[in-house]
Amino acid sequence: MLFQLQSYLKFLWHSKNEHAVHSPFVFSLLTKCFYDKKSKSEYAILRKYRNTLLANSNSIEVTDFGAGSKVFKSNTRVVAKIARTAGISSKRAELLFRITHYFQPETILEIGTSLGLATSAIAMANLKSKIITLEGCSSTMAIAKSQFQVFHFDNVNPIVTEFSNYLSDFRLQTLNFKLIYFDGNHSKKATLDYFEALLPTITNDTLWIFDDIHWSPEMEEAWQIIKNHPKVTVTIDTFQWGLVFFRREQPKQHFIIRT
Repeated sequence: MLFQLQSYLKFLWHSKNEHAVHSPFVFSLLTKCFYDKKSKSEYAILRKYRNTLLANSNSIEVTDFGAGSKVFKSNTRVVAKIARTAGISSKRAELLFRITHYFQPETILEIGTSLGLATSAIAMANLKSKIITLEGCSSTMAIAKSQFQVFHFDNVNPIVTEFSNYLSDFRLQTLNFKLIYFDGNHSKKATLDYFEALLPTITNDTLWIFDDIHWSPEMEEAWQIIKNHPKVTVTIDTFQWGLVFFRREQPKQHFIIRT
């Protein structure tokens, strides 16, 4: 907790808003998407999705996995508590909705479904998109699947799998995910393994979003390595997320942005 507080204070010291951004691409993203304060009708559906989970007092067996297939934690938890403490916040869900709506990606991969709170934001932003969402825990995915059916998120394909097994499939190289949301394993090794495994899928319009880039010293190290990768051009640090672009026409730039 102390590390995260120190990281946040450092972030605040270095962070800027749209007035200090001289990239037309990033300036447009900030003004038309990040800082769009207009209410959206979809936000009410996102709140309803969340409230349904918060009202669920059932207990389920939750299993978490490491970078490989080794189980490192299994326990019983109440669904409502998972939604309250482990899921994406309402503010972040709305921002994720706006980002997805802004770019309108046709093909999306989410690594780490949990209860589907982030998935619902992605799905609502472009109902014509095709979304694959991966989860290692069958119990939380069962809840998410039920939610997807109730809310008619027919564009979501939920898959229970160990992440590295799925990403090692050579057929991934034939896919071009326009958006990938990384929220499955917050360790340096896993993050970099996923990064390398998915590089063959990038296009000029690809956007990757990494969650919890300041979660720990090793996650910050992973973020630095990703920023410096030769195929990465523009990166945006919002403290919670790291956004990564591969636009060849853009000069290599890094932005630290308050949201």
